[in-house]
Amino acid sequence: MRRLAVLAFASALGAAAPALAGPPYVSDDAEPTETGHWEIYGFVSGTVLPGETDGTTGLDVNYGPVKDVQITAVVPVGFADGRVGGSAPVELAAKYRFIHQSEGSWVPDVAVFPRVFVPTGGRFGGDHASLLLPLWAEKDWGRWSLFGGGGYTINPGRDNRNFWLAGLALTRAVSDRLTLGGEVYHQTADTVGGRDFTGVNVGATYKLTNHWSLLASAGPGVQNASQEGLYAFYVALEAQY
Repeated sequence: MRRLAVLAFASALGAAAPALAGPPYVSDDAEPTETGHWEIYGFVSGTVLPGETDGTTGLDVNYGPVKDVQITAVVPVGFADGRVGGSAPVELAAKYRFIHQSEGSWVPDVAVFPRVFVPTGGRFGGDHASLLLPLWAEKDWGRWSLFGGGGYTINPGRDNRNFWLAGLALTRAVSDRLTLGGEVYHQTADTVGGRDFTGVNVGATYKLTNHWSLLASAGPGVQNASQEGLYAFYVALEAQY
């Protein structure tokens, strides 16, 4: 759970480009997957520590069953120091947007996106389920998009602590295909003896075809980085149908 930030759940509304957010950023948005459509990410994310690289790889599957609702399942495999090490907690989530933004108003989209992390008995993630309870908001202006928020994670288990996660991202669609952005995010300590962590990321989304996109982000830790993460990264291939 200390590396929840790199299981990235993140880009802009342009005159000729649709709003995209969530991956590749830690900060999430308030816009659910379009009704009747799928968003599937094959991803690799990780944290670089002194002498070690840890992270996950897997599938992040999202579907819009009805208007303003998204259901999500993430099935990851953990790795440590570049070697696959076993299953990681499965993530199950549901996003519900209950406030809609409108042109000419400062009111943003607002959504809840509770997410449960279910242990699988593997090397990564421990033996107890945990629960993230976040609130996310998003406001779009032409090719610019500002989104973020955060929430509280109930993190049971020996030597674990409940913790807060928050983030804010700003992105711009620079063309019909390319969106660039940056974010800052913060997480309080999630273990006894752990430390708070703050990081920054720069990211990009590039639309390869009408159905396929390439996403990536990376950035350094700026608070307690030597203990919690010198750098974080995320790369994904997205399919939309």
